[in-house]
Amino acid sequence: MTNLARLRRFIGDMTSLVGGAWQDKDEAAVVEVGAGLLGELVKHDDWLPDSMAVCPPHGYAQNMLWCDPFERFSVVSFVWAPSAQTPVHDHQMWGLVGMLRGSETSQAYKRDEVTGALTLGECSALKPGDVEILRPSIGDIHKVTNALADCGSISIHVYGGNIGAVKRFTFDPATGKPDLFISGYTNRIVPNLWDRSAEVRSLSS
Repeated sequence: MTNLARLRRFIGDMTSLVGGAWQDKDEAAVVEVGAGLLGELVKHDDWLPDSMAVCPPHGYAQNMLWCDPFERFSVVSFVWAPSAQTPVHDHQMWGLVGMLRGSETSQAYKRDEVTGALTLGECSALKPGDVEILRPSIGDIHKVTNALADCGSISIHVYGGNIGAVKRFTFDPATGKPDLFISGYTNRIVPNLWDRSAEVRSLSS
């Protein structure tokens, strides 16, 4: 049985976090505390609904798990086909990436503000329980690859806005040329986190 209580608690904690820190526009506090919350969530692999973990035949699925009513943050499951990879891209907002299953690599890029040219930055590998922080103010352009060639991987992403509905950019790695894109979401139905009837019945019996 899917332990949705973990996801509910995480969403509640993130709502409290952005509601408080948002008043001061303290992005550093959000990502620091949020990374700890996400790390605790992805330490457990018993809460993600099966419908949000279906591996696509190729590429990746970006499934919305939750979006704050004021679009202050969103939570997404990324399900990667074997060896799938993204284009080089940015986010236009802070982000947290927590590895739930499998492994992925994140190749960072630095973009020259004058020429637009891209140079390679650090390449990091994420394994279950690891969390990566993304912040535009310190550089958030990267390319992500499922490190596994024989099976899918799943990472949980938290962003400082409605990531599927914002204007972002992909970049030509050779020239640095940007192209506008809006990612959208793969799923059309979000998980029902709030039907706690079975839990309440068990407590009252």
